Amino acid sequence: MLYVFLSICCSVVVSVLLKLAKRYHIDVFQAITWNYSMAILLTWIFFKPQLIISFEDAPIYNYIALGILFPSLFVIMASSIRLAGIVRTDVAQRLSLFIPIFAAFFIFNEAKDTVKIIGIVLAFIAIICSIPWQKASRDKAAKISWIYLLIVFLGFGIIDVLLKQITKINKVPFTSAIFVIFILAFALSMIGLIYQVATKKTKFSWPHILIGWILGVANFGNILFYLKAHQALANSPSAVFSSMNIGVIIAGTFIGIFIFKEKLSTLNKIGIVVAVLAIVIIYFPQTLGFLNL
Repeated sequence: MLYVFLSICCSVVVSVLLKLAKRYHIDVFQAITWNYSMAILLTWIFFKPQLIISFEDAPIYNYIALGILFPSLFVIMASSIRLAGIVRTDVAQRLSLFIPIFAAFFIFNEAKDTVKIIGIVLAFIAIICSIPWQKASRDKAAKISWIYLLIVFLGFGIIDVLLKQITKINKVPFTSAIFVIFILAFALSMIGLIYQVATKKTKFSWPHILIGWILGVANFGNILFYLKAHQALANSPSAVFSSMNIGVIIAGTFIGIFIFKEKLSTLNKIGIVVAVLAIVIIYFPQTLGFLNL
């Protein structure tokens, strides 16, 4: 489970860096842009992706969609962390895993599973509980933080659906696909960044670039250790998946509350418990089997 732990740490580091961005006047969009340059380099070093890809075999439209969604959701996630906090944002992001399950049942017409449907219902309840309904603030931006949480939930869910579609294409290795997606994300983000520099809305700065590269290391580390965890525990994929998501929620909760002093209402705390319960219910039989219970 070492790889799962390392993947959780990398995921939480990403959230912490985004949380600290405003405090240290880091240009989030610029940092996110440079993050992909580091992710490309590390993917090349560790995965040795196949460079020649047949466009006839590759789901090119999925690649383009993900190339747009990756940086866009990253920026929205940063805003969500800034306004709603690490705890609520991590819950929303991790519960997005239920979107592919929802899509499988109600869009792709797969056979419905009562246990998973219960999990989906609990996931939506957890999201509703995570919204800061009771937050009395004169800050208009803070009042609409629930919109960012909802976009994080739906957006990362759509990303999961698209990634699952890509994994079904056996002719293109997943590591090659993610390499192409990172290149597209970097290229599109760089176009936006160059436009901002040209219009004097920002300027290239080493602190933003360095933070971006650190963000890229953590972002890539999350993927690398997650894949290694699945390789090490090949017979227990559900245990990896559930422990990863629950681990991020728990770690994010502790860091958000005890380090950043984020305030949670009773309803928010109930939402965290329901979120963990939803994940456990989805993977309950497999997780119990892995733990020999």
